[in-house]
Amino acid sequence: MLAGGLLLTLFSAGCGVRPSEVITGRPAMSGPSVGVELYLVSRGQLTLVVRPANRVPSPEETLGMLAAGPDEFERVAGLTSEVPAALAPMGLAVRATPAAGGSGFTVMATPDGSGLTVTTVAAVRPLSALAADQIICTVAGAVARTGQGDSFAPVTIVGPDGARPARSCPIG
Repeated sequence: MLAGGLLLTLFSAGCGVRPSEVITGRPAMSGPSVGVELYLVSRGQLTLVVRPANRVPSPEETLGMLAAGPDEFERVAGLTSEVPAALAPMGLAVRATPAAGGSGFTVMATPDGSGLTVTTVAAVRPLSALAADQIICTVAGAVARTGQGDSFAPVTIVGPDGARPARSCPIG
């Protein structure tokens, strides 16, 4: 009986946390969300980051942002990128035919629609596996968001030094 009374006293005393007022936030967003989806690196692993945007950016713009690296807030959060910064000033084109002049990337669907080819003006063999996956996942997602392809399609990265084997984004 004494043990039961002691147990009842402990349960009714609670854990010392006092009730508070309701904490409200901003209103929930309505409609489809718009943003730029980039794959950055956190603790050695790919991490999806969504940057706010007023419109769905083209795959060209998306890869350009990836090549520019993490923004200030992402860096403070510990996010990094293994994609070479040398690609940042260059654009990206996602078309059925190669982009004209000076772009850092060209992305083309394979003739049978079964994959994508990303062509860079920079060497691709020195890219780390993580950098390649950042490009692969970011471009596959960007192409899918714009309705120009499938996010599961294998991506081949080609540069002046050769091609990396076709690979799908390892994050599904």
